Amino acid sequence: MDMKVNKKLSLKDRYNLMTRDLAWTPTYQAVNDVFPYTEYEGIKIHDWDKFEDPFRMTMDAYWKYQAEKERKLYAIMDAFTQNNGHLGVTDARYINALKLFLTGVSPLEYMAHRGFAHVGRQLAGAGPRVACLMQSLDEMRHAQTQLHSLSNYNKHYNGFQHWRHQHDRVWYLSVPKSFFDDAVSSGPFEFMIAIGFAFEYVLTNLLFVPFISGAAYNGDMGAMAFGFSAQSDESRHMTLGLEMIKFILEQDPDNLPIVQRWIDKWFWRGYRVLTLVAMMMDYMLPKRVMSWKEAWEVYAEDNGGALFADLARYGLRPPKGWEQACKEKDHLSHQAWNVFYNYGAAAPFHTWAPSESEMKWLSEKYPDTFDENYRPLWEHFSAEQKEGRRFYNSTLPMLCQTCQIPMFFTEPDDPTKIAFRESDWRGQKYHFCSDGCKDIFDYEPEKYSQSWLPVQQIYQGNCFCPDADPTQPDFNPLAEVLRWYRMTWGEDNLDYADSTDKKNFDKWREQATGN
Repeated sequence: MDMKVNKKLSLKDRYNLMTRDLAWTPTYQAVNDVFPYTEYEGIKIHDWDKFEDPFRMTMDAYWKYQAEKERKLYAIMDAFTQNNGHLGVTDARYINALKLFLTGVSPLEYMAHRGFAHVGRQLAGAGPRVACLMQSLDEMRHAQTQLHSLSNYNKHYNGFQHWRHQHDRVWYLSVPKSFFDDAVSSGPFEFMIAIGFAFEYVLTNLLFVPFISGAAYNGDMGAMAFGFSAQSDESRHMTLGLEMIKFILEQDPDNLPIVQRWIDKWFWRGYRVLTLVAMMMDYMLPKRVMSWKEAWEVYAEDNGGALFADLARYGLRPPKGWEQACKEKDHLSHQAWNVFYNYGAAAPFHTWAPSESEMKWLSEKYPDTFDENYRPLWEHFSAEQKEGRRFYNSTLPMLCQTCQIPMFFTEPDDPTKIAFRESDWRGQKYHFCSDGCKDIFDYEPEKYSQSWLPVQQIYQGNCFCPDADPTQPDFNPLAEVLRWYRMTWGEDNLDYADSTDKKNFDKWREQATGN
């Protein structure tokens, strides 16, 4: 007798059944009322079904795939913790890079989770909605695994305990925070390009690959595990972001100038956040895998150049500021670490001047700039410290209105001259570190004039605890700001050489390796 055989569905058919076949066209409500944010940016979408998710992953496959990664990740993390893996890192200076990572990067993963959850609801197409849902879950997972990995260090070292409180308050953290505040307050299409392009492609390539490789090189298997576990997700996220760009451009020629402006804006915003990554790679890793300059050449110039060549067929050109970013690769990390060394009293991690052997490495990696422009600076600071005059800057620096970084960047063709730009708007003057930041402000001054700038807030008296009394004769503004930050003087801040972290690490390491 004949038997009925059910044909096994193809991957594409299964994907369609679990995504697009679950969607419907509303009848008793207008489509524009259901998805109110898809038109005001000016983007025109004629056929949402043209969006192709390159991975075509269904939710059941997603959970199985991620569960397997979780099992492997937490096995490594548990082994690292139980074997006192924190004593196996190169030296405790490295742990300060993790403090910067926890306070500066991990909260962004959670912000990305929230952003994609919101945008996934606002996009009218079923394909991108499902893709946004999965990325939202990915970002939540990344935040959780990073917090779990770094929580082990919180048991032994200072500076980790108030990361969430400090994210909304500490001066340098306004840089990454403002990046995501900017993105999540944008429309859904701009958010997709801001995060899919700037965060995933520009930032992630230069953070998770070279920096997490540095974690492994410095003996930190915990950070290495969460970094490489996340990187497989990041590859999917980058592809999704690029597919969304191509999809928008293919839908209508009127979309091109809008997308180009977003590419210009978000490349520059993402690049400015990378300032923190540059100094981590060159100055905060005791054992270095590669220099910031080398990482930029590989992951930005080579990979980014290939990306822009691919997008050129859609009419997109490389973003504004690309040439300037390539010029700054010889200077960015040195200038950034100088600022953090100066303001080491106001940051919840330790800083230090590079040793002679480290300066030799920097000279080799930056033969055209380090010895001429930066070695004299570090030699002066080191000499002062040996004489008992370790320098801490007690002033408050001018901040860029857009990226919120202190105004320390130099002119692209003159490393001896501080870059300064200015705009007038509604009777007020606003200051910028670059043409890129000025252009962003000038296009949307209503948005960026509202920036929460830490220096201005301190001067206005908004960064003190409620019981602080500035009228008292012995009032110490810096001490009160640090109390508001929940930073303990001498434990969470100041130079590494005199830190409790160093003393404890040296003592514990000796006990662990001695007989």
